[in-house]
Amino acid sequence: MENTKRSDERRENKMGTMPIPKLLFSMSLPMIISMLVQALYNIVDSMFVSQINENALTAVSLAFPIQNLMIAVASGTGVGVNALLSRSLGEKNFEQANKAANNSILLTLCSYFVFALIGIFGSHAFFAAQTSDPQILEYGTQYMTIICICSFGVFMQINMERLLQSTGLTFYNMITQGLGAILNIIFDPILIFGLFGFPKMGVAGAAIATVFGQIVAMILGIFYNTRKNTDIHLSLKKMRFDAQTVKSIYIVGVPSILMMSIGSVMTFGMNKILLMFSSTAAAVFGVYFKLQSFFFMPVFGLNNGMVPIIAYNFGARDKKRITHTIRLSCTAAVCMMLLGMLVFNVIPDKLLMIFNASEDMLAIGCKALRIISISYLFAGFCIVFGSVFQALGNGVYSLIVSVCRQLCVLLPAAYILAMAFGLDAVWWSFPIAEIASIVLSLILMKRIYTNRIAVL
Repeated sequence: MENTKRSDERRENKMGTMPIPKLLFSMSLPMIISMLVQALYNIVDSMFVSQINENALTAVSLAFPIQNLMIAVASGTGVGVNALLSRSLGEKNFEQANKAANNSILLTLCSYFVFALIGIFGSHAFFAAQTSDPQILEYGTQYMTIICICSFGVFMQINMERLLQSTGLTFYNMITQGLGAILNIIFDPILIFGLFGFPKMGVAGAAIATVFGQIVAMILGIFYNTRKNTDIHLSLKKMRFDAQTVKSIYIVGVPSILMMSIGSVMTFGMNKILLMFSSTAAAVFGVYFKLQSFFFMPVFGLNNGMVPIIAYNFGARDKKRITHTIRLSCTAAVCMMLLGMLVFNVIPDKLLMIFNASEDMLAIGCKALRIISISYLFAGFCIVFGSVFQALGNGVYSLIVSVCRQLCVLLPAAYILAMAFGLDAVWWSFPIAEIASIVLSLILMKRIYTNRIAVL
């Protein structure tokens, strides 16, 4: 008990007293590094798949909404756990912090079972709803079935990482995510092409390499939380559903889940629009999502370091530290996104050639990357503001912004532009949607500052 109390006091000293620039840097840097490795894995994964043929790349791209939906459920639940756990530690409510941690594991397992059933019974139907190409249908069904049935790895990995993040141990997240991604990168070519005596599995091999890396990261995350994380105590005896704890988690978590799930709906809808022109257009969209992760993932890593700082200091009622964290996070996020905009405008052809792009893909993709990257002027602010809403317990604000951006603006604009002006005009829906997003985010940020932060 004494060791736990001393550990809690040290955590308060770090989250509540360390200078904000140093604290945000120390909390975020491991997450940014691990996110960059994750982004590299996303690119390498598709790079190897593209060596099979363009249909294989298209199949993996069309599976992205389901993968994104799994991550949305896992990460959204984690956001709720993160906010409750960090706030409880700031309030010195250690019993509630333990309840949040143990209930999160039960919720994670329930989520996994749902997606395992979707993988078994819904994979073929999901791809049949998007394409009639028999090869894309075969590749996609194989890939989706494997990643869903074995999704316990990604669900538990994300949960373990959120627990470490909530208590300030982000360095261990860098190790778990990094090792999982590196193993994926190593086994991708081995299983896809049948190297070193392994059977040649094609797209199925890419799926197996993915889930293998996730399972290893999950095991490592469990080890760190049970052996290194002294701020919480995971116990099978304490893993009982607590209605109030679950409610507190999902008050923040459900809006976050819905917000991230909307990305799956948007991607599915955008693929349907692009497939009206060609499967190559859909492949370009899939490639874009892989490439953009190299700039968005570090911003998400920054946010993962920012959220527990804001949640903790909100529990401690320290307005100055909250506002300082928000300003610094916005500055860093905008710089990252401007770098992405520059890269997409200067070398789009070289980026596309990573994926063995055909002449048709280059013609479509170069225009797409340049136009979409205009939205990066505003994206950094929107991402940070959304995480601030979640950290302060107003996840519904993030949901409102996401719904307006992706469903009310982006998809309708993409469809109208496609019908009126053709494929090249579709990509302008992204800057249009981001402008709407920044306007709404600023309005809601002003509101939450007045009602939640200024009154501290």
